[in-house]
Amino acid sequence: MRILRTIAEVRQWVRAQRQQGRAIHFVPTMGYFHEGHLSLMRRARDEGGAVIVSLFVNPLQFAPSEDLERYPRDFERDHQLAQSVGVEALFHPEVGEMYPEGYQTLVRVPKLSAPLCGRSRPTHFDGVATVVMKLFHILTPDRAYFGQKDYQQLRIIQQMVRDMNLPIEIVPCPIVREADGLAMSSRNVYLTPEERRSATVLYRSLRWAEEQVQSGERDACTLREGVCQRIAREPLARIDYVEVVDAETLEPVEQIEQPTLIAVAVFFGKARLIDNTVVRP
Repeated sequence: MRILRTIAEVRQWVRAQRQQGRAIHFVPTMGYFHEGHLSLMRRARDEGGAVIVSLFVNPLQFAPSEDLERYPRDFERDHQLAQSVGVEALFHPEVGEMYPEGYQTLVRVPKLSAPLCGRSRPTHFDGVATVVMKLFHILTPDRAYFGQKDYQQLRIIQQMVRDMNLPIEIVPCPIVREADGLAMSSRNVYLTPEERRSATVLYRSLRWAEEQVQSGERDACTLREGVCQRIAREPLARIDYVEVVDAETLEPVEQIEQPTLIAVAVFFGKARLIDNTVVRP
């Protein structure tokens, strides 16, 4: 597996793959890989392209009060895991390579960035959209793979690609969960054992909502209140939001009449965890 540190090296690698007639399949990450990341890499590999993964902890998506310095990092472990699932190149740039001195440009997708996580992290998705746009221009992939756990991020990237006429297929991939239902996340390492047990309430509450919709419930307020009540029973849980929104626009709905996202963000100690499910009438 090639380790690429500079934009020039990446572009040279991409040219070499294209000269062999290979499609470029790309998985953007901030590292500290878990099974969720690896599932994206396997999907990219299984769909037949030359697989390249970026590993870059993007400072633009962290507010000054957030956990940029604490964000878990282990390059050697990530290198070995990526190699084990057939990744062919790992792009691991320094911050100065991505944002050289004098850098000014930001990419914004304002309507989709404002609700849900955007309310408590108002600059986060500008940083996400900016770094992904840069990576797309550097790598020129044919396909890019994103997990549905970060559903709002996925929708923002889909909208950005559509709006900017980028010739890239965005491939959504299912949430990968632990055996007890907790969605895999790099931030799970912040949880104490007691917080880790409590955090399973997120999946249990979303499953309750799914069952209610399957049984005929269509009132969004009833579903939202039921999920809130179930999470609030956990004394270690502190709710940031529970929302029921249109799966395409992320705007609030009153009735489940089309694909609908039920999304949660909850603090357990210092860890802010997100999870979601898409329900259909």
